[in-house]
Amino acid sequence: MPSNGNRPLKLQFGLINHEGRYLTAETFGFKVNASAPSLKKKQIWTLEQDSQDTQVVYLRSHLGRYLTSDKDGKVTCEADGHNSDCRFLIVAQSDGRWALQSEQHLRFFGGSRDYLSCFAQVITDAELWSVHLALHPQANLLSVARKRYAHLSMEDGEIAVDLNIPWGVVALLTLVYLDGKYCLKTCDSRFLSNDGKLLTESGRATAYTLELKCGKLAFKDCEGKYLSPMGPTGTLRSGRCSKPGKDELFDLEESHPQVVLMAANGRYVSIRQGVSLAANQEDETDMETFQMEIDKETRKCTFRTSQGNYWALVAHGGIQSTATEMSASTMFSVEWLGHKVALKASNGKYICTKKNGQLLAVSDSLGEDEQLTLKLINRPMLILRGENGFVCHHKNSNTLDASRSVYDIFTLQFSNGSYHIKGVDDRFWYVNSAGLVCSDGETPEDFTLELLEHGRLAIRGKNGKYLRGDPGGTLKGDGLSLNSSALWEY
Repeated sequence: MPSNGNRPLKLQFGLINHEGRYLTAETFGFKVNASAPSLKKKQIWTLEQDSQDTQVVYLRSHLGRYLTSDKDGKVTCEADGHNSDCRFLIVAQSDGRWALQSEQHLRFFGGSRDYLSCFAQVITDAELWSVHLALHPQANLLSVARKRYAHLSMEDGEIAVDLNIPWGVVALLTLVYLDGKYCLKTCDSRFLSNDGKLLTESGRATAYTLELKCGKLAFKDCEGKYLSPMGPTGTLRSGRCSKPGKDELFDLEESHPQVVLMAANGRYVSIRQGVSLAANQEDETDMETFQMEIDKETRKCTFRTSQGNYWALVAHGGIQSTATEMSASTMFSVEWLGHKVALKASNGKYICTKKNGQLLAVSDSLGEDEQLTLKLINRPMLILRGENGFVCHHKNSNTLDASRSVYDIFTLQFSNGSYHIKGVDDRFWYVNSAGLVCSDGETPEDFTLELLEHGRLAIRGKNGKYLRGDPGGTLKGDGLSLNSSALWEY
């Protein structure tokens, strides 16, 4: 396990056939077809590798059932566990497309619309599938060989692969999907070229084909060479290899939210003075930045330092950054209070800021000294995905769609405990009188973020209501309660 404590993201993707249609698992009858023009829930497949033979893969649908092929080439998606008819081999082609071969029957899977089978003895265009990753496109990139993370190096104008922990906004990379290929975009909106330079425009040299090897990713450039870390700082660029070895393999990992916290005294919470936490700094550095890791079950939160330690409750209500492992004393409850937050330690007491800036979990009730301003620092580019798809500008109006298979990248700007959200043409989001979220505001409007679940947040408008995707696919700012339609991967 890398030092970030993250597991690699489970690889989820859509498979696109030679007619540009996505492989779909229908909800009824466990049927499969290739009719859908875009990637939504029913078109998402999860790749699972066989524990004994890493060449063998299983394809799991959104219903938790596995793609199977019988001896006659009939394909269904009904199996609720791994059996011999579910075992497939990926035969990668030079253009990055996959052929899927039944391991049991040695035939290839393909076809069009409702006429899919796994009976072809040779690979033709009809048996080739393009891979469209269905993950949230913002992640951290880990080199398998170096066990180090990629980050934007501003001074050298490159992506370097030499971080022990993916820290700060520079470690956030965005995978941009364009015409079956992927670009790697840095946090300052530049694209990685195969010669290692960062360009403001995407083009042939910034487009990579994704390949999978042993569950890891490789990025193949337009010349058939692979990205790998080079030299002492691990400069990311294409090497000489035309086959991916360990040096060319990467994991994508979830990027946890990283935050700075300002206390009522106007100072930042810091570990600069030692292990005890105190609000006594005027500037934001790695020492004032903490990674929030939210437990999937309890929704309680740990705060991790750039050294990799956790905040922990110690004797007499003290908070120290000494814990090397998670435990009950490293778990905190976050209460979202509009523009502020309050933190409750495992002793049931609120954390308050003392006159000397020291943080102690000793308060039974909420006052000014128990409130903190929390600022999310590693999402300057905001991509939101809801239960039905991504948030995207509507083609013909000023509203926003919340169920698209493509996404727009929005700009998130912090403003005194709240945020302004900006669209592609530098106009701002606002909620209109009909409760619709619009994207053509001349002046900024305040929204507040609540990081409520592992990987998902809620957004409130200035009316106090939640932003939600309505059943028609429109983004609205009228949610009265928190449910799945108001939670967004970010």
